[in-house]
Amino acid sequence: MQMINSKEDFITVTHSSQLTVAVFKADWCGDCRYIDPFMPEVESKYADRLTLVEVDVEATGDVSQEQNILGIPSFVAYANGKELVRFVNKARKSREEIEQFLDRAVAVYETLATTAAE
Repeated sequence: MQMINSKEDFITVTHSSQLTVAVFKADWCGDCRYIDPFMPEVESKYADRLTLVEVDVEATGDVSQEQNILGIPSFVAYANGKELVRFVNKARKSREEIEQFLDRAVAVYETLATTAAE
């Protein structure tokens, strides 16, 4: 997963026309470390449909506040600089919940792409 350590990098990846899901995390976050073991497999599973990037909330300045991230880890899907859908809460997230969110993000992205093409 590509690491995002600056506001400039965050803006660059979220303004891509491709579906990008930002995973907001911090080194000190226990729930963030909980998802670490299975996230490489999740990333591989979705590699043909989206790009996952890890946003270090400590290193990216005000990005988390500007994005209204209230708990971590949090997942926010973007395309063309616009937020499409988010999975943000203070609860620990299971692999199943993360994959359900990613499926929903792909569905929203594909619906918007189809609508824009018409």
